[in-house]
Amino acid sequence: MDIIEEYIIIPFRSIGANDIIEIAIFTFLIYYLIAWIQRSRAWTLLRGALILLLFYLAATLLHLNNLLFLFRYLASYILIGLIVIFQPEIRKALEQLGRQTRLSRLFTFGSESRKQATWYTDQVADDVTSAAYALAETKTGALIVLERNILLNEYVATGIMMNADISPELLEQIFEHNTPLHDGAVIVRENKILAATCYLPMSANMSISKELGTRHRAGLGISEVSDCITVIVSEETGAVTIALEGKLYRGLKQEDFRRILAKEQKKRMPDPDFLINPEAEEQEESDEK
Repeated sequence: MDIIEEYIIIPFRSIGANDIIEIAIFTFLIYYLIAWIQRSRAWTLLRGALILLLFYLAATLLHLNNLLFLFRYLASYILIGLIVIFQPEIRKALEQLGRQTRLSRLFTFGSESRKQATWYTDQVADDVTSAAYALAETKTGALIVLERNILLNEYVATGIMMNADISPELLEQIFEHNTPLHDGAVIVRENKILAATCYLPMSANMSISKELGTRHRAGLGISEVSDCITVIVSEETGAVTIALEGKLYRGLKQEDFRRILAKEQKKRMPDPDFLINPEAEEQEESDEK
């Protein structure tokens, strides 16, 4: 009992509000860091850092002074080099942190955010649904991005400006094979096709299925750095997928697809039944084999 009181009860009584806040902050940071490492090339960085740390500890234990001097001299240069090499991953992590946390909602300025009423309308959702499943029937690959609060101007700049009224026929024509605009993504802002042939950032998520190509990786990548909804039509299978907040919702039937768009208009997440975990999917396929 004395041991319990000394090491558990007494320290627990001494915990104040500041300690609880610090624990909560450290817990969030550690969780977010681990999640970021799992989703990106940062795992390679972590392994390299651990190897260097082991060498440093060995040099310290064995009193290898020259090697210790080299480590200390090169430490700052190595750190700067790692920041430069992993700049895309660091930027993506900060963008996700700013987009996903509730605290970030307090820091919205001017054109960076718009009211929910200016998101895509019911008519836009109907037109995108009709176009997506018409393209799916002919196995015509497509990538359609529905912009929401976060403006995608830097990706719009990589494409060809259209500023055209959206319609299923126009979307189908854009993605028709051997047409000038079929390659790349279409970005929709409110009720307009803002631009076509836009280049999107590729996802570095290593857990997604290897059967998915660049179109799915691009759709997933833009969903990781913004709050947009990305519609992907597979050229190989004709399957329709939605990329949303860094997750893929694959193999959707038309009614389920339309229901997700309707829920997102009301700022509600889709039912978790639609979520496909690529790792679990691969495990199920291996079990069936």
